[in-house]
Amino acid sequence: MRLRFVGKDPESGSHGCPAVWVDEDTRSLVIQGVRADAATTARTVRDSPLPGHECVVRLPARMIPLLREALDGAEPE
Repeated sequence: MRLRFVGKDPESGSHGCPAVWVDEDTRSLVIQGVRADAATTARTVRDSPLPGHECVVRLPARMIPLLREALDGAEPE
């Protein structure tokens, strides 16, 4: 696995969350984020089941530029 670090929330300080990487082998995104609160999770499961090994994460809007950069780097060749 070759993970390329794209960046972290500039307001995260020293704890480094949220953050985004691109897996250079699979072209998938790897995202570290804050686990969503119970109300947000309850709302999301109405649209998509949530298996026990998954969680819903919330990223602040200020992460959009980093996600765009990661997506541009993750496009299939």
